[in-house]
Amino acid sequence: MSEQSALHALEHSGIDFTVTRHGRVGSLEEAAAARGVPPSAIVKSIVVRRSEDDYLFVLVPGGRTISWPKLRALLGVNRISMPDAATAKDVTGYERGTITPFGATTEWPVIADATVTGTVSIGAGAHGVAATVRADQLIDALGAQVADVTEPED
Repeated sequence: MSEQSALHALEHSGIDFTVTRHGRVGSLEEAAAARGVPPSAIVKSIVVRRSEDDYLFVLVPGGRTISWPKLRALLGVNRISMPDAATAKDVTGYERGTITPFGATTEWPVIADATVTGTVSIGAGAHGVAATVRADQLIDALGAQVADVTEPED
């Protein structure tokens, strides 16, 4: 999988987006500066394992982290976990740091944190490649469930 898969899926989603390409970055702040958005507008696509062969994407804005108790309660499960890097690549087609629901090998369900609003930047399948989109269009295109599933990072 590559940026071509993600960009193809974005194009076919019907949403308006702008692609930004930049070199590798070492922090949330560097990524935000390179993409021309505030750090809170950087959206990470986190792969979560609900059970054997059952995964989902959680869209987490910059400066926030998954609240595992909130996510477990929303999903009605006692245990969830993040797969290792190899498994994440197997189930999405993307390596860590490039994962996006767009163009993934399987259309897993998507949960968007309630703080994903306004204009956001989401990874687009390769290191240093992102798509800037309106959050409402992103959520609609992915059929994402919106819920309070994050908390501020420490």
